[in-house]
Amino acid sequence: MLAKRIIPCLDVKDGRTVKGINFSNLTDAGDPVELAKRYYNESADELVLLDISATLEGRETFVDTIINVAKAIAIPFTVGGGISSVQQAERLLKAGADKVSINTAAIQNPRLIGELAERFGSQCVVVAIDTKLTAKGWEVVTHAGTQQTGIMADKWAKTCEMLGAGEILLTSFTSDGTQQGFAIDITREISQTVNIPVIASGGAGMLDHFAEVFIKGKADAALAAGIFHYGMLTVKQVKEYLLKQNINVRN
Repeated sequence: MLAKRIIPCLDVKDGRTVKGINFSNLTDAGDPVELAKRYYNESADELVLLDISATLEGRETFVDTIINVAKAIAIPFTVGGGISSVQQAERLLKAGADKVSINTAAIQNPRLIGELAERFGSQCVVVAIDTKLTAKGWEVVTHAGTQQTGIMADKWAKTCEMLGAGEILLTSFTSDGTQQGFAIDITREISQTVNIPVIASGGAGMLDHFAEVFIKGKADAALAAGIFHYGMLTVKQVKEYLLKQNINVRN
């Protein structure tokens, strides 16, 4: 069995790391480069940097931040936010990112998934799926959760895999920032539906939540932000706890 990964996430707005609840009420959480260094030193397996205002405001990801993070760490990191073309993705990868994450653009133009996979390889293509529990079930939402798509998350994940995605970053808008636990049911459903890795995101608040998302949710990786940014837990503490639960993680 592949080792489970622990991935801190840095939501970046105007060059600063921010954190909120359900993607809103944002507060400053520090300099992204300094946080990236800290997590690298704590043995994080990977990082994710998301320019959370890029799609909403029609801007590209902050390239200078990517360049500086790439200089500061020696672990893989994924960058997303406002990527809508192969050319934009290439610019980010050349700046130092290892993978690119697309969300809204993939829904608007599903062919982009295949174009990116053909150009850079599936291993570089992460499709981020933001999902919200609605009357229809777990529905895909876009634009920082402000727009419902009518697309069901499990079907969209399978489509993304078929089109060439190498990984799914699944964020529960319903759980995000609440620290009440990951959305286990939809995480498990998608993990069992696709044959590519699934990163669970949204809701981590305590050590038990990580074990639960790996054991019950069948996730391949767990992503968290606020609990790491504000020192509630460290990556090292999470990994030590998981090892005690006989869950295979990298040291």
